[in-house]
Amino acid sequence: MSDTSTTNDTDDVLAAVGPRLRALRATRNLTLAALSATTGISVSTLSRLESGQRRPNLELLLPLAKAHGVPLDELVGAPATGDPRIHIRPIFHHGMTILPLSRGAGGLQVFKHLVPAGTTEPVVSQQVHEGYEWIYVIRGRLRLVLGEHDLVLPAGEAAEFDTRTPHWFGRADARSVEFLSLFGPQGQRMHVRARTTR
Repeated sequence: MSDTSTTNDTDDVLAAVGPRLRALRATRNLTLAALSATTGISVSTLSRLESGQRRPNLELLLPLAKAHGVPLDELVGAPATGDPRIHIRPIFHHGMTILPLSRGAGGLQVFKHLVPAGTTEPVVSQQVHEGYEWIYVIRGRLRLVLGEHDLVLPAGEAAEFDTRTPHWFGRADARSVEFLSLFGPQGQRMHVRARTTR
């Protein structure tokens, strides 16, 4: 392999780190300020890392991998070693179990969310961040509050939205809900929209 090819491969791996960092932070509903407080990395450096304006290095990636609870090779999308299986490492956030279903080699990230049965959830503060999200409900009923819209998605229904629109999702009732989400940078859209009728 030529030096040019190796350099291009390295550049491609490093270019994918920013979207992966942004997706991990979005999945955990963390602000840049909260992540900065946890890692000791300035908000401006975190922002430049996520946007690709700052080249990642070990000094920055090690505390970020620890903060997100993922191994370093997953954070940088290390090339596969021949085993195509995804070794799922659950993330536990606000009573929800989130299962990453993709290695994140590109900009698109895939997650399975499991929200256990419990009391009906109040709408907490809506989140806003860069990106685009597609949701598909597998089981139960998901409540999606998107800007001024308050929707209930039953099993088999999907929604997509620009994540710069304030949003929140949780159980629609006391029963558990299970859903898939695909998250990617702006421009990656699934072209499937939820019906607003209940």
